[in-house]
Amino acid sequence: MEHAVSVFVHPAAVQRDQQGADPVDLFIPQTYGYQYTVIVTNKTIGMRKVLRFHHGRGYQEKVFGELRSQSQMDYIAVRRLSGNQLYLMTAILAHNLTRELQMRTEPKARGTSERRSPVWHFEELATLRHHVLQRAGRFTWPKGKLTLTITDNPALRKDIVRFLDALKDAA
Repeated sequence: MEHAVSVFVHPAAVQRDQQGADPVDLFIPQTYGYQYTVIVTNKTIGMRKVLRFHHGRGYQEKVFGELRSQSQMDYIAVRRLSGNQLYLMTAILAHNLTRELQMRTEPKARGTSERRSPVWHFEELATLRHHVLQRAGRFTWPKGKLTLTITDNPALRKDIVRFLDALKDAA
């Protein structure tokens, strides 16, 4: 079986700073040139659409970076393979559950596009963790029932109620 393969070369004009220029100079010499993007694909669409699709894939790299930096995937947790696999799976599961919760509580921000940019605006894991979970509180016993008590914050209350309603609808 033969596959059609297309090669697209996309030149883009770029401005490069002159190396070794004194930063105090008001007139720094600039050099201009081209930077090329070469994409080899088996897609049967035009160059412009292939280029937009390729550039839209950058969001996927952002997700990997977020997993690395905010889900502590940038180090090896334990000495055993099975322990590290479990650690990886729980981090990815937490990430996916957080995204699913946001998709259930927020409307779509845009439609699908050639660039494959995400349909929803997602909060980063660290932002949600700081806003919702990392709150000062204490355990109290009002009417004999153990309760976690935190300060009354209308924005936090709205978010927690929205998340709980989404979980109730999903159950």
